[in-house]
Amino acid sequence: FVFLPISNSSAIAFGAAIGFLWLGTVPLTSGAIGQIFGIRYLATLYGFVFFSHQIGAFLGVWLGGRVYDSTGSYGTIWLAAIALGLFAALVH
Repeated sequence: FVFLPISNSSAIAFGAAIGFLWLGTVPLTSGAIGQIFGIRYLATLYGFVFFSHQIGAFLGVWLGGRVYDSTGSYGTIWLAAIALGLFAALVH
C-alpha cells in the first residue's frame, strides 16, 4: 500500500484488506485455548493470553527504541526479533 499512489480505490482496497485480515488470529487463538484447556475458564485464559501479547508489544517497541538510541541502528533489534520468532516457532 505504501508504494501505490493514493486514490479512492486504493484506499478502499487497503481498508477492505485490513478489515478482512486484522485480528484474523483471534478466533484461532481462542479456539486453540478452548481445545487445550477446555471452555470452562476460556475467558480468563484468553485474557491472560491477550495481556501477555500486549506486554510483548509494549516491550518490543520500548526495547527497539532503547536499542536504536544506544546503537543508532535497528540491526540489533531486528536480529533479536528474528531469533525470538524462530524460538517461538520451535517451542510451538
